[in-house]
Formats: sequence, structure tokens, C-alpha cells
Amino acid sequence: MALNKKNILKLFYLFLSTHLFLWILIPSFTNNNLPLDTIEALAWGSNLDWGFNKHPPMSAFFVEIFFQIFGSQDWAYYLLSQICVIISFFIVFKFAEDFFENKLFCLFSVLLLEGIYFYNFTTPEFNVNVCLMPFWALTVLYLWKGFKNNKTTDWLLFGLFSAFGFLSKYLFMYLGLAIDIFLAYMLYKKKINFKCIISLIPFLIVLLPHLIWLTENDYITITYGLHRTGAEDPNILNHIKHPLIFLIKQIVILSPFILMFLFLNNKLILNLDFLDDKLLFLISITILPILLVCLTSMFMGVKIRTMWMSPFYLFFGVLVIYIFQSKIDLSNLRGFTITFIILFILSPFAYAFISLTKTDKRTDYQGKVIAEKVQKIWEKKYNTEIKFVYGDEWIAGNLSYHLKTRPKWNGGVKCCVISDGTNNVEYMEIINELSD
Repeated sequence: MALNKKNILKLFYLFLSTHLFLWILIPSFTNNNLPLDTIEALAWGSNLDWGFNKHPPMSAFFVEIFFQIFGSQDWAYYLLSQICVIISFFIVFKFAEDFFENKLFCLFSVLLLEGIYFYNFTTPEFNVNVCLMPFWALTVLYLWKGFKNNKTTDWLLFGLFSAFGFLSKYLFMYLGLAIDIFLAYMLYKKKINFKCIISLIPFLIVLLPHLIWLTENDYITITYGLHRTGAEDPNILNHIKHPLIFLIKQIVILSPFILMFLFLNNKLILNLDFLDDKLLFLISITILPILLVCLTSMFMGVKIRTMWMSPFYLFFGVLVIYIFQSKIDLSNLRGFTITFIILFILSPFAYAFISLTKTDKRTDYQGKVIAEKVQKIWEKKYNTEIKFVYGDEWIAGNLSYHLKTRPKWNGGVKCCVISDGTNNVEYMEIINELSD
């Protein structure tokens, strides 16, 4: 098949649809229960607010929309995850079209991402990282459009998607800081004007309810985030250990990506033109956020968890292709194609193998069975509906998801209690027995 523009687009859509199909089908058939983070988001979604104890509200908004449409159908939440992933891939492709005349380079920019397990192996678990991906991508796209065209609509959309990104996960602030540095530099160079400031209007309007919630709840999500990083540990060695471990892990994570790229170009000769606005933009939205994370770890001595980096590499394919595009040999793509196919097929089947053979996973939990038995026990005692479930996000969250009345979840208690608003019954012992 001749690789003209039309056929390249066909290959791209074939890739998206196959990725979507595989990563919905395999976890749907190999997992007995939804993963922890998805159940957690569903628990929050049952009792929506403008924030929760761990994260801002966007992931909860999404899962609740899907619950209202599909109910407690596990495959729907794997679908939700993959919609986020393929939207991100599509945006990366559209973004790349402004950087490359050859559509094949746009395709490579996306296919390379299959060499980063953040975009395949970990995606069945819908969580704040997956939720953030499309908004990270959309923010970058409309920042570029705003910078290139200086249209009011583009700047407003940039501000809107930035707010959605922040409402997905606070780690979005690293992209925000990198963007601020880029915009400040371009203002200094007089390559843009202050029209970009109008992006603050939708950003602040959309963010305001969450900021109010945050102040009313003693900044609980920020406290949780600091606790997760180990910021409370004053050990001086952490300022060296944590950033070093962070960098080593990133190299390991990127190794399949690097291998794929080496089949496109094994002569890594750098010839960077820092007067090139496109290159500066790509560095600003790819390298700079990671550098800022690393500096945070170095100066504060905090631990950066690997999965937090999920959205950071979305435009890495565009960056490396852009830098080395003149050195890429399009006459011999056999090595790249074979490596891509192996990784593309291996990842879902490795996921299936682990799901079917590894024991004591969260996804082995008998959440539906337990909920059905709890429902029967309740109905023998009361002829009222279960309206509330109290307890941790996992046990109580599973009950909220699986019980036929979809009771509201509430945290704050160590035991598991279900209630109709009048009668309260502790079910922790029963659940433990059923779990065994």
C-alpha cells in the first residue's frame, strides 16, 4: 500500500480503533472487579462535590456521567479510559500536522507512544492520571494555536482546557508553570502581545467553585499530596536520592520508546536551533515540565511517584521526530514496524497473562457477589432502600457501585456501615467473611 496522505490517515484510524478495542476487551474479560482508582472515582461520583479528600473532582464527574448512562457495567469504565487515551492520541496527531509536511511523521509521533506503558498497560484503570491526558493535550494544542494565530477563541479555549486540567489533577501545575515561562519569554521577545491574558477569564471562572471548596475544607487535597510525596520526612539524603531514583525510572520507562525511535534514526546527531520558535515551544511543553518536577524533588526532597508522569510524555514523539526529521530514513521502516507491532500486541497480552495468573489483586475482589449478599441480608431485615454507605473508598465504594440502589458513599469512618437514613447496620464483619 502506497503511503500517501489518505492511506496514512487510514492507518492512523486503524491504529486508534484497534487500540480502543484491545484495551476494552482484554480487561473486561480478565478482571473480576474494577481497579482501585476507578472504584474510588465511582465512590466520589455517587456523592458529587467540587473536590474530594485526595483529588479535585473531574474524574468523579466523568465516571458519574458514565454511570448514569451505563450503570454498573465494568466495560463502560474501560471504555472511558480508552476514550481519554485515543482523544489524546488524536490531538497529538492534529498538533503534529502543524510541525510536519509529511503526514508519516505525524503518524510516527503517535505510534512511538505505544513504547511508553503509560499509554497502554496502565490505562485500563481510569484515574486522575488518565483523566488528565486529554486536557493536557488540548491545553498544549490551543496554546500553540493561540501563539500562532493570536485569536481570541484560541486563547479562551486554552484557558478553559487549562482549568479542566487543573480540576483533573494538581500535577497539571507543572505544565502550567512551563507555559508561563514560555509565554513570559515570548512576551519579552515581543513575539506575542498581552492578548493571551484573556485566557485567565475562563480559567478562573471554571476553577472558582473548586477554590471555594478547597478553602472550606482546610486544603485537604494539598495536605494529602504533600503526604504522598514524603514531604514530612526531613532526611537530607532525600534531596539526592529521590530525584536520582526519579531520573533512573524515567529512563527505564522510556527505553522501549527509545528503541523504536532508534529504528527510525540511529545517528543521534544534535543540531539544535534555539531561535526556532517551534523547537522552543516543544521543549517548553515536554522537557521543561519534567525538569521542574525534578527540581522540585531536588530542592524539597520529595518523592515523585512514577505514575504521576503519565501525561508528561504525550508530545515526546513530536519532539524527537522534529529534532531528527532530516535524519530519518523512510526507505527502511521494517525494524520500526516490527518493533511497534510486537509492543502493540505484547502489552495487552502481558496484561491478560498477569490478570489471569497473578493472585491477590484488587481486580480479583468479589465486589458484585458481596454486594448481592449484603443486599439480601438487608432486605430480610428492612423493606427500605439502602441510601448511604459509610467507609473507605474500596470496600464501601464497591458496595456503592454494585448495590442496586446506588447509595451515596461517605468516608470518614473505619468500619463499613450501610443506612437507609434511619437504620444503620455495620457490615464490616460480614464483608470480611464474604471476602474470605
